[in-house]
Amino acid sequence: MGFAPGPFEMLIVGVIALLLVGKRLPEVARSLGKGIVEFKKGVRGIEDEVDGSVHRREPARRPEPHTDSQQVTAPKFEPPTSAPVSATSGSEHDEQA
Repeated sequence: MGFAPGPFEMLIVGVIALLLVGKRLPEVARSLGKGIVEFKKGVRGIEDEVDGSVHRREPARRPEPHTDSQQVTAPKFEPPTSAPVSATSGSEHDEQA
């Protein structure tokens, strides 16, 4: 439901423009035309930039690991220092009780 001026409205706008600027109308129209062309170029440049950035999207990079942090390691296994309990001595102990 946009506004589209008909021929009668365009005629009224033209008469008002002629009354306001008079002899300078061609100069004003030329400047207005150049302004519209520059505006369209700017919009086209922005659209091209947005389209280009969407199409050449780079995959996400993983961050580099920090080299100054300490390396985390699991504790080393050390065998127990006491004598191991044999399986038979444990069962004998259960029978005595």
